[in-house]
Amino acid sequence: MELLFFDDPGPFLDVAGDALAEEPVLGTVIAGVAERIQLQRAAGVSWPDGVPCWFAVVLEQSASDLGEGDPDEVEQTVVVGMAMRTATFGTYPAYLLPMPDEAVHLLSSTLVDRGEHVLGANGALPAVEVFCEDMAAATGRTAVLAQRTRLFELGEPVEPRRVAGRLRPAVLDELDLVTSWCAAFMADADQQAGRQPGTSAHEVPAEDEMRRRIAAGRMFVWVDDDERPVHLTAASMPAFGVSRIGPVYTPPAERGRGYASRAVHEVSQLLRDSGERPCLFTDQANPTSNKIYEAIGYRRLVDMANMLVD
Repeated sequence: MELLFFDDPGPFLDVAGDALAEEPVLGTVIAGVAERIQLQRAAGVSWPDGVPCWFAVVLEQSASDLGEGDPDEVEQTVVVGMAMRTATFGTYPAYLLPMPDEAVHLLSSTLVDRGEHVLGANGALPAVEVFCEDMAAATGRTAVLAQRTRLFELGEPVEPRRVAGRLRPAVLDELDLVTSWCAAFMADADQQAGRQPGTSAHEVPAEDEMRRRIAAGRMFVWVDDDERPVHLTAASMPAFGVSRIGPVYTPPAERGRGYASRAVHEVSQLLRDSGERPCLFTDQANPTSNKIYEAIGYRRLVDMANMLVD
């Protein structure tokens, strides 16, 4: 196996793009972050000082037959694993896609050898667990499960009941409201799951990024019959044709009215009508949200986790 690191998302996508395109839903986070950082750098946005930023690809030589009846084989290089470290919060956790244990050990040992002790990771199981156990062994700490998540993709849509009001894109005048709701979503997720605040692998986007998402029409609010915003559903920019729904937030006083189900359904339909594949992540500790999404047609793809090296 060969491990390659990239500080620039452009060359990373040159190497890993075909593999990401083969399973674009599974790779949606890494692909989306790489494309976002690429756009930000092209626009002159500098990366925060002291925050790691790298993408990694694990390659392996694989033998394949030349053709039927031909006993010869040809060696080809295949991508067997991908990871990144681009989080700007906490201890800057890594993000891992599925990969063989051997690839995980190669990644973790290389990082340790260069003095980079990564004290947390999220992404696909069991890769995240193996990685954090490696880091725990190297630092004399303990790998701790912080959050179990699940990746869903929209299958056959199921229309929920109609509710009062309508969906519309958020506007720049609602920047403060939308930003506060994103922060509240993360705080509520930790509280509902009984976790310490800030445990979830989420961060509130910076103001310029939030402005970009609003301007691009990727933040939606549900307004009631009085045109009062009562709910937020967002969608990521598409990467390899896939967009992630989230965050999905309804203030406590407005819950129980069906806004979340209706808004997610309508945003998902808008994405699909644009040729995009909607997907979303849920917190397995929140059975209500899991049930809501499955009821409107989302199907489970893979279980993931957020782990800490504590």
